[in-house]
Amino acid sequence: MYWFREGMCFLPTFLVIWSSSTFIISYIIALVRHDVDVIFPYISDTGADPPQSGIFGVMTTVTAFTSMLTMYARYKFVQKLEEIQGCRSKLNKWALWIGLISCLGMCFVATFQVTLVTEVHDAGALVFFVCGVTYTLLQSIISYRMHPYGSSMALCHTRMVISIISVLASFPMIICAFFVPTKLHWDTHDKEFAFHLASAISEWIVTFCFVFFFFTYIREFKCFKLTLNAEMLVN
Repeated sequence: MYWFREGMCFLPTFLVIWSSSTFIISYIIALVRHDVDVIFPYISDTGADPPQSGIFGVMTTVTAFTSMLTMYARYKFVQKLEEIQGCRSKLNKWALWIGLISCLGMCFVATFQVTLVTEVHDAGALVFFVCGVTYTLLQSIISYRMHPYGSSMALCHTRMVISIISVLASFPMIICAFFVPTKLHWDTHDKEFAFHLASAISEWIVTFCFVFFFFTYIREFKCFKLTLNAEMLVN
């Protein structure tokens, strides 16, 4: 059996590859078409104009739904570990709901383009990033609480480091964005260029922190499978 077919690890594996491809493909197409600048455009800017806008929308939506499935699988895995340990916590359920809200925000980002419906797009992005960062923090805490079941201490530390980096990067990303107008091309002499650069770099950092965080799920997801049971209701 191939390693990616063990347990449920195909979910985070696909998510990591697909989500990374989403951002990179949109960026390359936008760059070739000269729709964005070479140096750190906003991720959404790379999918603002057609044809990459369609590609970005579809691939981001698939990423959102795959993220939902992965989060639910993680929720059920932690739930089983809690049964083994004989403890129950609301933290796991809170993490799931916050993660799902983050995915909903991602769907808004994919559906409403930044140059056409800026307010809705930005609101969706804010929900996505804030809830996404919160999700990684909660899951990092859960990993420590479940140790030695599921995760090694090294993996717990890795997740926490990724979470802390995403938290620290989210502050300049959000704060600097308030001073940045919506436009796709920048000149280094623009007075808001420094804010744009700080915000855009932070956005890329936070986004790939999410990718690397889900990458840490792969080994863990080899250890379990989810099954669907059907029951016949007899009148």
